[in-house]
Amino acid sequence: MAYVITCGDEGVQVNEGTRLGFAGSGYKLAGFSAAVTILKKLLGEEQIRIATHSECDWIKDQLDLSNWEQVEASSQQYIEALADTEGLLYSGILPFSDPRELKHGIKGHMVRPKKIHIANKIAFTLAGGEQTYNLGCFLISAEWVAAAPKKLVKEMMDVQIAHYRKIGGMEDLQFVFEREGELSEEIVAANEKMLESIGITETKKK
Repeated sequence: MAYVITCGDEGVQVNEGTRLGFAGSGYKLAGFSAAVTILKKLLGEEQIRIATHSECDWIKDQLDLSNWEQVEASSQQYIEALADTEGLLYSGILPFSDPRELKHGIKGHMVRPKKIHIANKIAFTLAGGEQTYNLGCFLISAEWVAAAPKKLVKEMMDVQIAHYRKIGGMEDLQFVFEREGELSEEIVAANEKMLESIGITETKKK
């Protein structure tokens, strides 16, 4: 099954394909190109697609847009251009509707309420994308971090965490690790070690 890079917005649900989360699907996200290069080596270049979604807060902020109609039009334009830059297949936009067939074997939709964020956690995927969808979690891909410079990893993680804290309206978002996936236990352990080295650890259950 194909992997698809999407925004980490908690409302994005991929029904066919395995989701890799980057804020704004990687648009204007420093270090994104390096992460994609590593992911292609780990997961297979021909297996990775990219898609955008309705109500992308990241793109709205980056472009200083005033309404969601502008955001949807701009996000499709810019993510398709990003796909060309990174050599990825562009699948389209995930809408607020029933699950929609996109291009290149991807299907999905938006399931959170419009204009409302309800997540209270960030899930970091370590082994090969999102395995179990959880509306309570923003999503950040961390399959690639062990193979990247520590400074780049910290900068990319910090800016995404700050974004999700902002739109989620809470500073104390819980952190959870998704360790299931097709990558080896050694890669998963190395990814977890890198995250821990920059201060990202799983929130202890009370």
